[in-house]
Amino acid sequence: MGKKDNTILNIIDKRILILDGATGTEMQKRGLPPGVSPELWSMENPDVSADIYRAYARAGSDMLYTCTFGGTPWKLEEFGAADKTEQINCRIAQNAVKTADELAAQEGRRPLIAGDIGPSGRFIMPFGDLGFEEAIQGFKRQVKGLIDGGVDLFVIETQIDIQESRAALLAVKELCGGFTMVSMTFDETGHSLNGTTPEAMAVTLESLGADVVGVNCSTGPKEMLNIIRRIRQVVQIPVMAKPNAGMPVIKNNETVFPMGAQEFSDFAEPFAKAGVNIMGGCCGTTPEHIGKLARSMKGIAPLGRKPVEKAMLSSATQVLITDSNSPIRIIGERINPTGKKILQAELKASNMGYVRKLARDQAAAGADLLDINAGMPGIDEKQTLLDIISSVVPVVSLPLVIDSSDPDVVEAAVRYYPGRALINSISAEKEKLEKLLPVAAKYGAMLVVLPLADNELPDKAERRKELVTEIANRATAYGYTNKDLIVDGLVMTVSSNPQAAKETLATVKWASEQGFGTVLGLSNISFGLPERGWVNAGFFAMAAGAGLSWAIANPSHDLLMNTKAASDVLTGRDRDALSYIQRFAQDKNAEKKTDKTKIKTADLPVEDRIVAAVIEGRREDIEELCNQALEKGIAPSELLEKKMIPAIMTVGEYYDARKYFLPQLIASAETMQKGFAVLEPALQASGSNEKKGTLVFATVQGDIHDIGKNIVVLMLRNFGFDVIDLGKDITADAIIEAAKTHKADLIGLSALMTTTMVRMPEVIALAKQSGLGCKVMVGGAVVTREWAESIGAEYSSDGVEAVNVAARICMDKS
Repeated sequence: MGKKDNTILNIIDKRILILDGATGTEMQKRGLPPGVSPELWSMENPDVSADIYRAYARAGSDMLYTCTFGGTPWKLEEFGAADKTEQINCRIAQNAVKTADELAAQEGRRPLIAGDIGPSGRFIMPFGDLGFEEAIQGFKRQVKGLIDGGVDLFVIETQIDIQESRAALLAVKELCGGFTMVSMTFDETGHSLNGTTPEAMAVTLESLGADVVGVNCSTGPKEMLNIIRRIRQVVQIPVMAKPNAGMPVIKNNETVFPMGAQEFSDFAEPFAKAGVNIMGGCCGTTPEHIGKLARSMKGIAPLGRKPVEKAMLSSATQVLITDSNSPIRIIGERINPTGKKILQAELKASNMGYVRKLARDQAAAGADLLDINAGMPGIDEKQTLLDIISSVVPVVSLPLVIDSSDPDVVEAAVRYYPGRALINSISAEKEKLEKLLPVAAKYGAMLVVLPLADNELPDKAERRKELVTEIANRATAYGYTNKDLIVDGLVMTVSSNPQAAKETLATVKWASEQGFGTVLGLSNISFGLPERGWVNAGFFAMAAGAGLSWAIANPSHDLLMNTKAASDVLTGRDRDALSYIQRFAQDKNAEKKTDKTKIKTADLPVEDRIVAAVIEGRREDIEELCNQALEKGIAPSELLEKKMIPAIMTVGEYYDARKYFLPQLIASAETMQKGFAVLEPALQASGSNEKKGTLVFATVQGDIHDIGKNIVVLMLRNFGFDVIDLGKDITADAIIEAAKTHKADLIGLSALMTTTMVRMPEVIALAKQSGLGCKVMVGGAVVTREWAESIGAEYSSDGVEAVNVAARICMDKS
């Protein structure tokens, strides 16, 4: 929300800017040996890198990426060079800048140099084990080297984790505020590996200060078009695309991308019409591809960029878009310890299992957002709020409302939260205005505006309007517009002031007419009265008619939620009453199918609670539950075969259906693993711990990415397979030797990069030469089923399919 560098934006507004194409394959053509760090090799062979830069610039690239995709300290650590992160990035950047300057002197045209920042190869908290602040500091090391090398701007690319994208973006913004483009990768369903949609990515990163957002790698151009359209609908900043030259196949033992330069360039006009402002090529594209693309783009004007007129919040996976025609949004209020003894006790004990349950329950009951608050005596509010975020984000897809009266706590929370949050709240109190506005603007959060001032609690609508206007005017200086502000109508109880409802409704009506969102904490209106639910529901309906857009409430209260459903119909927000009809049709169906007495999870038999724990990924509960089941006399083999394995199979079905994504899959797999560790001694004692087969797994030579492989290995071990995990960057000889030593029933190979896929057929060929009778299964981000078939391998797209493939192969061998 700060000022943008208009130099590049001015170019983009006039024409579509052309990026370069693939770098890794070009380096291989010029001698990059397999298994060698491209960054170290580029630094040691600056003339080769310069030749690639020149080739793309002469083909028509307006912008060149430095050869620093793997220049993070985590990637360089694989080659013993993490301590030289700054120097390596600086040297490579200097070479690129020097080449650009020489091109300007010789040919009168200087391409921009973008410092390239690729993924770390780690998952960042709350999705992984790498701390968020640690990630920011690591990226800052790379960014500092690129700054010292003289780059013109930065590109953060090929991201699968929105939290890693945020960490890298913050590293750039906090070091230099430089112009930054961020692109993620999405699969054929339109999700990143972590489940992030293009809309959620775009809203989150634009609000955090990205200057350009988009997508690279992932797919060929045809499949990428719709993702560009989706991104364009929710942002006003430029959109970029860098598709592959189709999806790779193997020909003559080489990785080949089937799409030629002409076919690739034919997508110029469709991408321009979809709203792309910047376009280049990723895997498989060459200077010829970029040259034809540049010529095809010549004379095609970019679409104009228009302001987005809707309020948008995001979680790590989803976006919530709201305008005056949207249904009233319900903010779940239950994760707030005020007056809640059970929650207070759980927070004091640092037990987040109960918090996760509250989050799941509210999401299931129909909440659109979740308010999270940790304000209570006897705990560290800041750390507790961060722990709540870590616990809630992986289990529900709803955006969060950060609720605290302490500006420092709010800043820590919105910095860490992997989405665009709503801050509850900011007032006209001097300290809050001075501290919270800059914080909210830096992290791009929306704001609840509370019409309070120092020592003033206004009871009249006119004074509340004045305070809202004052806050909104101050917020304008930070880039906020009315759509980013949600006015709290300030609910006071009618038991002490009969005019309280009238004044609040007048405030809501005025704010709605001014283009603000509006919100109420409904239950305050009835304080001190009997049968409060009726008063709350009546007030809700009146507020809906006045233009209410958000309500803080308990979504489990049927009277309130039914009133909301009716109000949405009566105010024209539920077109054709579809949501209303669906809600009550579901209620009637539920009555027919079940007894009206709801069965709580805690009342279920322990073995069924184990099933629920695996499906929900409740790592903290599984060990105790398994011990309870064993004490009850339930056979460990029965627990494993009839309860836990079917439960993890259900998780796999959810994952295939895109109801679950990688964070939930990992949580459930780790829950299964912890439960199995409890059962294993009893299984061994009973002789029922027979392994289903022996598998050797590895990431192929030259590839240092192992996130996907690790997840597959975890899933296979949970299902009783004996898996020998050799790690990453493993030679064909070492893989075959391990398969012989362990008498493997199956070899599993992983590759994330197109440049290392070629190692897979080498392993298959060596296995045949060595007389091994076992099959080979392949997978990874760039590997397709067709490609696996072309090299004579089995294929698995994820851990769930890998289990099925392994089970079939091992069963056939037995």
